[in-house]
Amino acid sequence: MSVSADVLREHLRYTAWASHRLVRAVEHLPAAQLTFDFHTSDRNILGTLVHVFAADRIWLSRIQGEPAASFLSDGDYNLHVLQIDWPLLYEKWNEWAGALTDSGVREQIGYRALNGDPYVCPVWEIVLHVVNHGTHHRGQVSGFLRTLGHAPPQLDLIRYYRDRQ
Repeated sequence: MSVSADVLREHLRYTAWASHRLVRAVEHLPAAQLTFDFHTSDRNILGTLVHVFAADRIWLSRIQGEPAASFLSDGDYNLHVLQIDWPLLYEKWNEWAGALTDSGVREQIGYRALNGDPYVCPVWEIVLHVVNHGTHHRGQVSGFLRTLGHAPPQLDLIRYYRDRQ
């Protein structure tokens, strides 16, 4: 598949935009709603968003060839991490992507999964995975918000395209 560096940069900007909108939508929730257990793998709104943040962080370390820290720490389960650290992480993604070239998107990246299994794949697959992973979990959080009686923000890609004009 042929994907340009510009397309990957735009999708990274989209995922940052959508995550920011969703964090803004949940930051005023009472703690009981933020941590209400929906009996999903990440349990609640906070846990699901922290999961996406941690995945974004570990994928950036992999793509930069840096040793990955642990996936999650107790300190990550804090709304302030999502409000402050997550935007800073997206800035790092954007800095990395700013130097990306069309030939660089096909570069093979080797990494180890959290269980230690080795993998190799092109840069473009990792970036699109990061975006898709975030979209999946933001959709879960949107459903959680509806269940709690709140209207989630519009996070569709087409909405992003419209808003950036």
